[in-house]
Amino acid sequence: MATQSARERIEHLKKVINHHRYLYHVLDREEISAEALDSLKKELFDLENQFPSLITPDSPTQRVGGAPLKEFNKVRHEERMTSLNDAFSEEDVRAWITRLENYLDSQGISRSLSEFYCDLKMDGLAMELIYEQGVFVQGSTRGDGLIGEDVINNLRTIEAIPLRLEGTKFPAHLVVRGEAFLTKKEFARINREQEKMGDKLYANPRNVAAGSIRQLDPKITASRKLDFFAYGIGGRGADYLGEYETHIDEYDALNRWGIKTNPQGKVVKSLAEVFAFHKEIGKLRERLAYEIDGMVVSLNDNKLYEEAGIIGKAPRGAMAYKFSPREATTIVEEIKVQVGRTGALTPVAVMRPVQVGGITITHASLHNADEIERLDLKLGDTVIVSRAGDVIPQITKVLTELRTGKEKKFVMPTHCPVDGSKVTRDGVAYRCSNKNCAAVHRESLYHFISRPGFNLDGLGPKIVDRFLDEGLISDASDIFTLQVGDIAVLERFGEKSAANIVSEVRTKKTITLPRFIYALGILHVGEETANLLAKQLTQENIHTPVALLKAMQKFSLEKLQEIPDIGPKVAQSIYDWFREARNTNFIKRLEEAGVQIEKGHASKGSNKLAGKTFVLTGTLASLEREAAKEKIRALGGEASESVSKKTSYVVVGTEPGSKYEKAKQLGVKILEEQDFLALLK
Repeated sequence: MATQSARERIEHLKKVINHHRYLYHVLDREEISAEALDSLKKELFDLENQFPSLITPDSPTQRVGGAPLKEFNKVRHEERMTSLNDAFSEEDVRAWITRLENYLDSQGISRSLSEFYCDLKMDGLAMELIYEQGVFVQGSTRGDGLIGEDVINNLRTIEAIPLRLEGTKFPAHLVVRGEAFLTKKEFARINREQEKMGDKLYANPRNVAAGSIRQLDPKITASRKLDFFAYGIGGRGADYLGEYETHIDEYDALNRWGIKTNPQGKVVKSLAEVFAFHKEIGKLRERLAYEIDGMVVSLNDNKLYEEAGIIGKAPRGAMAYKFSPREATTIVEEIKVQVGRTGALTPVAVMRPVQVGGITITHASLHNADEIERLDLKLGDTVIVSRAGDVIPQITKVLTELRTGKEKKFVMPTHCPVDGSKVTRDGVAYRCSNKNCAAVHRESLYHFISRPGFNLDGLGPKIVDRFLDEGLISDASDIFTLQVGDIAVLERFGEKSAANIVSEVRTKKTITLPRFIYALGILHVGEETANLLAKQLTQENIHTPVALLKAMQKFSLEKLQEIPDIGPKVAQSIYDWFREARNTNFIKRLEEAGVQIEKGHASKGSNKLAGKTFVLTGTLASLEREAAKEKIRALGGEASESVSKKTSYVVVGTEPGSKYEKAKQLGVKILEEQDFLALLK
């Protein structure tokens, strides 16, 4: 991204994030989910890392929380209550460690980053508690990080917060930081009460917790039965570092004084253990009594944590390693129209890759033109993509406030993208008027992936049909752009089977020229004709689809007819195919998807089988039939499907078919597999 484009995107992001943070932190109201807001913040954070000169003091990455509410007395925190930067993947975590190591090196601090404290990241409200001589005397919200709201009367109603500390060996002045939250069970109870009274149901436990803490009447707060976990001790001076050398020391002390910490937290000894614990907690998440959205990873060494300092709004020595969100934001880069098995046209959003629900996705069905109209979706829009459980990802909202004016309105085509026939409207559906179109389209895809073509094992007709029905592919080029997450969300598909398909497709992106020409599905062009064309191009050094396109467009109709065994009808079909706009665009899309061509036909000086025609029957033990055909052609020979008197050899594998018997009848020479392999050397 160019600097000017980054500057414009950053300004738009700052404006939108500030708006939603104000709603979330100050008014306890949401227009988009916290996960979608996190996704926008992560994009801003990454852009500012890429373009540090564009960081400004008013950026949301440089401040914490929201402004204090007017109804409460203000409390100035003794030291700033920071927030945390987010990570959503192992790559993000490693990037955090790299930044931290670079900073420590620049300060001449050489310490091992090998021990971390992992705590669950509660989905609640950050609080500060102050105890004087063991007595709870002040409780406040985080506010803007420097000034919060005095809510001690409400906090006193939370049974988990001791009004007096246990024991005697506690500091005379103690600052405790923690999170007030609502359990899932209590949230469900409150919503049942709301339903009985005919009131609006609450969206999530975090909103109820925030609203409860900010009640002017403590009796209302008491009725909500909030809970609390501490996550650290404030006032980190020299005495603190001497008393609590590690983060786990803090937790042990807090527990001795009667202040709860989350029992799920633990010390780990490496990043590998961080990642393993993250997966473990992710599996446990649904069974927990409360909502979490990830875990906090901190340097366990408190001295090193302090030396790392703060950057912007966040400590360098800790970060929030969040679970993959159920909602995230991304950009719609293209809308393709796919023709399904019934001839219905389905618009599909092709998006910048985004992680939702633990998988990376790039496609989302838009169902029909009415859905695009309802969403007010344009090309280039920033959108919220949602996925709950095993539900197929869908675009739920367009963030129109992030528009730059460069977005483009999408219009359903008037003519079918497959065969050019007129499109008719049937209720909400658009259909190709040619009733045979969908069947022909399917057959062309089956042909493309077949054994003589790209030979995509594990991607048979039924799976192609499913991809068409779900709007994942509009033509064969889309097969090469699918991500594991696009497939894994489909019913009866899992991540393993999806990964196998994607892996197979990626390994087959490079193909010989004869097979590539065959796969294009040109009318009247079978394997032998594809091989004849490839031989005509031996001197062209063709390694890309577009290079083939340019070479074929140089052929006149007369020159095509001069090729042996290519008559006027076949020549006309080839000539027309490489000049039709739909086909030339398809070839360009194949190249954009990463398809490459290798030489798989005869080259000068390797014609030892020239003039020889081979027919294969049965199963060969050492190589597949298509590979055997390619070896024959690479040495100048011909591979045919039928036996005649002109056939030079019939190669016989195990369980040969009728071709074997016909070869014996005609007196054609028969080669066993070992003799055939010797001939190829």
